[in-house]
Amino acid sequence: MTRPASSDGGVSGTRVRPARAGHGGRRPGTSGARGAILEAARHEFATSGYDAATIRAIAARAEVDPALVHHYFGTKEALFLAALELPVRPGEIFAHGMATGPDQLGATVVRSFLTAWEPPENRVRLVAMLRCATTNDAAMGLMRELLARDVFGPITTALGLPDASLRANLVGTQLIGLAVMRYLGRVEPIASATVDELTVMVGPTVQRYLTGKLG
Repeated sequence: MTRPASSDGGVSGTRVRPARAGHGGRRPGTSGARGAILEAARHEFATSGYDAATIRAIAARAEVDPALVHHYFGTKEALFLAALELPVRPGEIFAHGMATGPDQLGATVVRSFLTAWEPPENRVRLVAMLRCATTNDAAMGLMRELLARDVFGPITTALGLPDASLRANLVGTQLIGLAVMRYLGRVEPIASATVDELTVMVGPTVQRYLTGKLG
């Protein structure tokens, strides 16, 4: 008996249908298939946005049955979070900045942030996160959860200041705005500026947010 279709175009349950003839066969339910699903999800979220990306389209790109996507990830929301796990840990960036000296913290954060975006495989993942968050409330909520856990939390903890949460969020506005202009909107001359140039220009602002006087 065929299981009912899910609301996002997939098939509920975990039963995998046989491979279709003429399509070269479907991937078996292995860890390789899980990785292929994640890569396909990153592509679909980046190119289609959160609402338009469906489990069925992701499964087709990964060459697996939609039921296998549900088996590994359950929901599209869970798949979104798994696919867009940050490729760099902000807490580690912050620790490195502290090790190089408090007066270099802003420059270190900016340089590390931009360097994380430069590899194409990272950029696909991060652009997908931004594109989805700017077009869907649920995706924005998921991104806020991700940022609170991996960005603002570590920065706030490391600063240990009374207004650390505000400072961390101000840094977030600067870096996310920079990413939108450079990688999503491709706005010139920001898009073609080098990492070194942007570090020199933006680093002092981030430094003030982190350690300087506010207001």
